[in-house]
Amino acid sequence: MSFLLLNNIVKTFDKTTAVDHVSIEVQPQRIYGMLGPNGAGKTTLIRIITSILLPDSGTVMLDGEPMNISRTRLIGYMPEERGLYKKMKVGEELMYLARLRGLTKTEAKEKILSWMQRFDIADWWDKRVEELSKGMQQKIQFISTVVHQPRLIILDEPFSGLDPINTNLIRSEIYRLKAEGATILFSTHRMEQVEEICEEIALIHQGKKVLEGDVHQLKQQFKKHIFQIGFSGALPTFEQAPFSIISQSERELSIQATADTNPNAILSYLIDQGMTINAFNELLPSLNEIFITQVSPISNE
Repeated sequence: MSFLLLNNIVKTFDKTTAVDHVSIEVQPQRIYGMLGPNGAGKTTLIRIITSILLPDSGTVMLDGEPMNISRTRLIGYMPEERGLYKKMKVGEELMYLARLRGLTKTEAKEKILSWMQRFDIADWWDKRVEELSKGMQQKIQFISTVVHQPRLIILDEPFSGLDPINTNLIRSEIYRLKAEGATILFSTHRMEQVEEICEEIALIHQGKKVLEGDVHQLKQQFKKHIFQIGFSGALPTFEQAPFSIISQSERELSIQATADTNPNAILSYLIDQGMTINAFNELLPSLNEIFITQVSPISNE
């Protein structure tokens, strides 16, 4: 059974349709990416999931039951527009937000200190939020999102403002939380960030879901059978080759095969031609390339 189910969601603002009959199904303990450009409708969908907004039509189910305000404690939501109180001290702000999520004072302090130690920021307790850099504030926002151990964690542009080291730190924590049982919904317009982290995705454009599926399977579905080959020695004439040449240089060859050509057959052919193969890689499309392929007909309507 799916953990999060959006069924035929519609939301309009005046004459603008922000979400247009979108259905999404997220299995438990998965990292699911909701991808699309700014203004695609992703944030509106998140606000409907969290009951900040109500849909004009359609339903949201969380763990088999209809979503409502009383069930929002099952969710941890880190919005793109960070919502920290800049004048408050870090410790008192995290305590306040944890208590809002139902933790006792003792539970809240214990869990907050554990997270601050994990992030090596235990000495920030008495610092005011406004004294921290954007990246440091991001860590505080992340802790406030997950401190109550939510079963569904929604992260809207979670790596914005983070350097590579802290990006890797947050990514590692996302993997750990998933391993401990959480379901992760990841929203971003930067598709290169989710090539590895997300297991399944939905591509959203102009309020519509244009594509959904397993990341690996989608890459296989949209591949163009292009291979990049590193070699040494002279190039043969390639008579009766089971591929066409896209480009070539002294040490590298790019080719395109037909869909029914086995990569092993290509490799065998190249070796039979006397080539010394140093590298042989199939080039799969990026999520960004797949997205562009899918939205071009919609954009031109």
